[in-house]
Amino acid sequence: MLKVAILDDYQNVSQQFVDLEKLSGKYEFKIFSEPFIDEADAIEQLSDFEALLIMRERTAMTENLINNLNKLKFIITSGSRNKAINLEAAKKRKIIVCGTEINIHPTPELTWALILGLARNLKEEIDNMYQGYWQTTVGVELKGKILGLIGLGRVGSQVAKIGKAFGMQVMAWSENLDLNKCKELDVLPCSKDDLLTNSDFLSIHVQGGERYKDCITLKELDKMKKSAFLINTSRGPIVNEDDLIIALSTNEIAGAGLDVFEKEPLPENNKLRFLPNALLTPHIGYVTTENYSIFYNQMVEALEACVKGKPIRVIE
Repeated sequence: MLKVAILDDYQNVSQQFVDLEKLSGKYEFKIFSEPFIDEADAIEQLSDFEALLIMRERTAMTENLINNLNKLKFIITSGSRNKAINLEAAKKRKIIVCGTEINIHPTPELTWALILGLARNLKEEIDNMYQGYWQTTVGVELKGKILGLIGLGRVGSQVAKIGKAFGMQVMAWSENLDLNKCKELDVLPCSKDDLLTNSDFLSIHVQGGERYKDCITLKELDKMKKSAFLINTSRGPIVNEDDLIIALSTNEIAGAGLDVFEKEPLPENNKLRFLPNALLTPHIGYVTTENYSIFYNQMVEALEACVKGKPIRVIE
């Protein structure tokens, strides 16, 4: 019987979306709801498994981890790509890596929840309501403000459309900005410096990796308006976390809305948790009923296809 590990099921909900009991005659499943302490812990706990069903950007499938899981044959990830998987190491071991489809609109939706939450001080006002207070802050309007986007791909484009609907001016920069897309969406292409200095709300929508690592440091934050807000629903390492903590602590910028972090889950003692101008969510950009239904059902579908020797949605 094939031993299958379901990793990083933080909410312990995988069995709500796929009936594992129906497959119990063919597979032996084990669900891991807690993150591993470290890579050594992951190696020890996963050593007997032949297949891993993983959530993208959670447990990293490093070269060391892959090379130490001697029985591993299949890695099935949510989403059509996962930069946390060392594909070269998997290929050398002849481990098949497959993915799933994904709805991309939940991340733009969450981006706007963070933008609106920052603009209207929702965290502070909601907390104060439960403490018995009434109207303790003054918010800002979105209409007429400048929305700056780092990245105008599938997610950035949706964020831009909503910004236009709010009556905002939208600017964009990235290293490979599509000028035709800018024209189509009525978005002003600009330099990185112009984006930093002019944006009232600066939202990040580029992929992770070395190209954009530390794209936002104290140098960039110093160029932003003191009234500006930074939003990151993309990847944590794009923003230098230590520098952001300094900027927020000294009110170099007005606030930040963050769904992604350098280390996840975010450690309990991380300073971001204690800053009043930081609006934080626990990497829930793609965490929706609709996406989880796609993920878990298509993971099992891909696993079955792999076992039959006809893998689908292969990631290379």
